[in-house]
Amino acid sequence: MTSATAKLTSKDFQSDQDIRWCPGCGDYSILANVQRVMPELGVPRENFVFVSGIGCSSRFPYYMNTYGMHTIHGRAPAFATGIKASRPELSVWVVTGDGDGLSIGGNHLLHTIRRNIDIQILLFNNRVYGLTKGQYSPTSRLGMRTKSTPDGAIDHPIDPIAFALGAGATFVARTVDVNAPHLQEMLHRAHAHRGTAFIEILQNCPVYNDDEWIELEDRKKRVEASLVLQDGEPLVWGAEDQRRGIRIGDGIPSVVSVGADDPVGKGVAIHHERYETPAYSFALASLQRPEFPLPIGVFRAVEKPSYERSLAQQVTDAVSERGEGDLAALLHSGDTWTVDK
Repeated sequence: MTSATAKLTSKDFQSDQDIRWCPGCGDYSILANVQRVMPELGVPRENFVFVSGIGCSSRFPYYMNTYGMHTIHGRAPAFATGIKASRPELSVWVVTGDGDGLSIGGNHLLHTIRRNIDIQILLFNNRVYGLTKGQYSPTSRLGMRTKSTPDGAIDHPIDPIAFALGAGATFVARTVDVNAPHLQEMLHRAHAHRGTAFIEILQNCPVYNDDEWIELEDRKKRVEASLVLQDGEPLVWGAEDQRRGIRIGDGIPSVVSVGADDPVGKGVAIHHERYETPAYSFALASLQRPEFPLPIGVFRAVEKPSYERSLAQQVTDAVSERGEGDLAALLHSGDTWTVDK
């Protein structure tokens, strides 16, 4: 047994299992950063649980030296709900992918988010099915050619951020697999949030969809391709002498040239995570390449009662009003029948 006060390191969270991802997979970076952050959260190691479904990302629990469950396709959020509701003291993390979480698991993900269970959901988005060898996924770009769409995908893709916001998520963020400082910051923020914390992690699949997020992964390109969200700061990006900003009028974003001028004076919007309405966050979610920079950071962070706390209070109130209850009496209450052979 460990304790929250014991000195833990990232090595304490590394299991003895051989890591079986393709060379160059973004999952390696995500795993390493999660293992670095876990010792900093002040949680006993035996209180962590990692839950996954099916897919490349779903091997994650094997590589974490914690409790874990490798469940069935798309159902990780349902398992995590049961774990957290019955053992609210545990730190429960769901690891899923764009296919596992948004295709067969979309309904489970939606209801977990709307209930505001106090868990952390990490959705790895590489815009392709990797484990089953390169078919298009719910987030694949329109026109993307894959083994299952040789003439180009005609499905309109799901945006994970907009999906989470639409389900009523109280914490929504986006980060990038190889941006270690930012990824670690988002993990800390997600753990500190009380309620469902949803993080989309843009992740590279070097075999079936290589360089899908190269603009965000490359340190030089990300300056022009990404908009780093900072609470209370204007929505500006780009090189210092070529700064641009995002103006939002009637809920519709547009780009304005800023340069060395004052962004606020140019009408650039100020980022606020804690708007009660998700309308502003939806406007940010609509920013897509190449017309706009892609936002990374926290889109929304609001406080609402979590499901397991409300459930515990409901049970406490029921016991206070009606007593502990009697199972035998319950089973023999109301209309009963005796069946003779």
